[in-house]
Amino acid sequence: MFDSPFMSLPGITPQEFQYLQSATTGFSEQQLRGFLMIYGSKRRNPDDMILYCILAFFVPGLPRFLLNQIGMGILYFFTAGLCFIGTIIDMVNHKTLAFEYNQRMVFESLQMVKMGGMQ
Repeated sequence: MFDSPFMSLPGITPQEFQYLQSATTGFSEQQLRGFLMIYGSKRRNPDDMILYCILAFFVPGLPRFLLNQIGMGILYFFTAGLCFIGTIIDMVNHKTLAFEYNQRMVFESLQMVKMGGMQ
């Protein structure tokens, strides 16, 4: 586990590590490097998400905008984070929010590697 290239990702959780391993099973070294380059630039660090959630008390909806949940971001913005209740819930669930976003980014990155012909 410690010699895996996935360990270079900041704040990687065991759940994300297992997901990445299963998603990239059978990849060549070149495909894995290409995937990591693309995925590393798109993913959200769960540790940073708590900071974004704290900042959401001053800029409502910030975490939702950063997670490409534009509709929820607009709703949070105009309702002050649903009267700050939604913001508090986001603070509690910051790791889940980051993991769900990162799962979508894994799928997008896999598609880009496959389309790029990195065989």
